[in-house]
Amino acid sequence: MSAETALDHALSVAKRAGAHSADSVCIESDSSEVRVRGEEIEHVKQARERTLGLRVFVEGATGMQQAITSTSDLSERAIERLAEDGVALARETAPDPDAGLPHDGFAGMLPELDLLVAKDREAGIEHHVEAAREAEAAARQVDEKIVNSEGADAGSSFRHVHYANSAGFDGQYESATHSISCSPIAADEQGAMQTDYWYTVARSLAALEAPAAVGKRAAERALGQLGARRIATGEYPVVFDSPTARNLVGSLVGCLSGYAVYRKSSFLAGRLGETIASSGIAVIDDGGLPAGLGSRPFDGEGQPTRRNVIVEGGRLRSYLLDCYSARKLGLASTGNASRGVGSAPSVGSTNLWLEPGGAGSLDDILADTGKGLLVTGMFGQGFNPVTGDFSRGAKGFWIENGKPSYPVEEITIAGNLGDMLCDVNAIGNELLWLGNVAAPPLRIARMTIAGDG
Repeated sequence: MSAETALDHALSVAKRAGAHSADSVCIESDSSEVRVRGEEIEHVKQARERTLGLRVFVEGATGMQQAITSTSDLSERAIERLAEDGVALARETAPDPDAGLPHDGFAGMLPELDLLVAKDREAGIEHHVEAAREAEAAARQVDEKIVNSEGADAGSSFRHVHYANSAGFDGQYESATHSISCSPIAADEQGAMQTDYWYTVARSLAALEAPAAVGKRAAERALGQLGARRIATGEYPVVFDSPTARNLVGSLVGCLSGYAVYRKSSFLAGRLGETIASSGIAVIDDGGLPAGLGSRPFDGEGQPTRRNVIVEGGRLRSYLLDCYSARKLGLASTGNASRGVGSAPSVGSTNLWLEPGGAGSLDDILADTGKGLLVTGMFGQGFNPVTGDFSRGAKGFWIENGKPSYPVEEITIAGNLGDMLCDVNAIGNELLWLGNVAAPPLRIARMTIAGDG
């Protein structure tokens, strides 16, 4: 049974079985990836799957009762059983006055977002092997101190998403994600080792960095960490390069989720309209960027994705909301419903970024800093979204006279994300996309750094 037929059948059977309303999503995926280490192909993976999820609503005394079922068997009988079981399960759940399909319309004409280049499907495992080998070889050729590798990876993933509901919306789109990464290991004369990585990811193969450039940059990052040492504990200005600054913005995403807000498990709950960051900070979420890694023409509930201004001039203007969390908060959905086949919609960012500022390049920010810490990597999960408390292992470079002076490791940077956002006093103009969240380099006026002493 085709995906289109299976969706129609699931919705019609659910209605016949007593559902008030229902929606269904079918996701077909085709992915392949390889890992090369040295001269050997260490890992090859190729997977195809097609799964269908159904959410049914049964009208209860005080609201909708709902259940979610899913299957990878798209035969007629399997779909019928899925729908009948879903309705039966829904009757056993508690009514929820906020559950149900959106009431304020669905996406109309779907925009073309350039999420896939058709000819990229012709690139098979051999293409990925060649790309991974090129990245691995380039890394090892940078310097004889590159003594080993954790491998170079290359892969592609294609998805076809088809969503329909009993309110009449029926939409579908295709997307692709391609990537190359490399993780070389460097060793100094004393045998001390350092490893680092670099990667590139894009919607088309042509938009990826060249494999040799990925390997070379990864090797340079690993070599740059040789001779790393700890620094004295204290409070210093801290500069984050683009890849680590995006991690700070990524920490913010969970705190902006409508679910965290209505459950009051976010330090941003109840703060709409308040100043939460320095006046130079603006954060945007936009699911309609052409070829964006988080772009999609409609969200997981069939509503249009859009440009949402989340933070403007340091003030919190919006949360990220799907239909359910919006109803809980008495607000409107922002088109940020994220949906898998076997789970209810939740909130997810699309393309979310911190707007570039006027502080120039990373080198310009370092030159203006004089003395402090440049963070190029963070480790661990030391962030509490309820309080905003932030504590992460870090590495990078000590800054002296406005330039990186020596590599630093085994330190911890700590603060409170709310205070950190208010203390941002320099935002660069370089926006680097390494996923669906991006940020330019930035500087926080002072943070606690735990090292020696």
